[in-house]
Amino acid sequence: MRANTLRTLFSGLFNLSHLSAGFVAVLVGYTSSAVIIFQAAAAAGASAEEISSWLWALGIGMGLTSAGLSLYFRTPILTAWSTPGAALLVTGLSGVSLAEAIGIFIFSSALIALCGAAGWFDRLMRHVPASLAGAMLAGVLLPFGMALFTSMQTQGWLVGAMLASYLVLKRVLPRYCIPLVLLIGMMVAFAQGLLSFAGLAWQASVPVWTTPAFSWHSLMGVGVPLFIVTMASQNVPGVAVLRANGYQTPVSPLITSTGVTGVLLAPFGGFSFNLAAITAAICMGKEAGHDPQQRYFASVWAGLFYLLTGLFGATVAALFAAFPPALIMAIAGLALLGTIGNSLAAALNEPGEREAALITFLVTASGVELLGVGSALWGLLFGVAVIYMQRFPAAGKTPNKTGAQRHS
Repeated sequence: MRANTLRTLFSGLFNLSHLSAGFVAVLVGYTSSAVIIFQAAAAAGASAEEISSWLWALGIGMGLTSAGLSLYFRTPILTAWSTPGAALLVTGLSGVSLAEAIGIFIFSSALIALCGAAGWFDRLMRHVPASLAGAMLAGVLLPFGMALFTSMQTQGWLVGAMLASYLVLKRVLPRYCIPLVLLIGMMVAFAQGLLSFAGLAWQASVPVWTTPAFSWHSLMGVGVPLFIVTMASQNVPGVAVLRANGYQTPVSPLITSTGVTGVLLAPFGGFSFNLAAITAAICMGKEAGHDPQQRYFASVWAGLFYLLTGLFGATVAALFAAFPPALIMAIAGLALLGTIGNSLAAALNEPGEREAALITFLVTASGVELLGVGSALWGLLFGVAVIYMQRFPAAGKTPNKTGAQRHS
């Protein structure tokens, strides 16, 4: 039995599709929002050593939770920092001391852990229809699919070569399509002088402890909004990604784990941890492996790469920054094409829920932000509202005992 388990673990880890999906997920995650982390840390008055510690804490936290939860549940579970939360901190931490900022992080993460342990979030998500989860996921991912083609305006040869390679390799070598396309993209970018690693110096990050301070004003003014934004804009789409891809992993342990991790790593700069959505979808699609039961190895690899980014912090962030934006958007869009298609199919599969799913998709894709809450939650709320409105009988009709409509 142990020999079979070790054989499965070895073959799963050393699968090129799993490895490349994990790498692409981390690449997209870091390059898309790492700069916001620097801005948030600077807003709190963090020094260069303390900013490096923030990246250490975030990398270690995401690495341990991604790899650990994926191995435990055998499900592709990917965690991330809260990008909307980091954006909130850029302005929210102005005038707040670093010690008070750490207190905010502990408070917000404790609320997340409590919400998960009490099972409130799990019970809430059970009432979200699969069609709306698919519609929200498609809306969240749509900008990445569109960016694949809009990036042609600035780097036509690079993106065109990657797209052409994808269409050919998808037919002849589908299992290794994404890693080969990434390699081809890097070669084209290097040939065009768009890829340069000169001047990079590898230097290990050192964790720096900051003793927290708690201010009622900052906890209410920044800590509560950070909690709400993380739950609404990150964890809700994160659960939707799991459900849309057919994974029924219990939510409460996942939310609790991210909250506890945040409490433990907050003094070192780990401001928030949550379930990933966009990058998680990369680890759940067909490009991450043909067998859905083995795709959790992609998240394990992502966790290992996150650990590496944590150990080398700012150096790895600078390394990822060497990739041209067009290459990153192109590989992300190509890796998510299948997931976008499957999500749209799931969203429109139920005729009775099609209108609600379409509204969810459009609101989410619009990027609208109201009351500080992102479009993903608003899309979901609009869709749920439409479904419940459709359950009320139309004028002149009353439901009979079997639930069918009849004229009064």
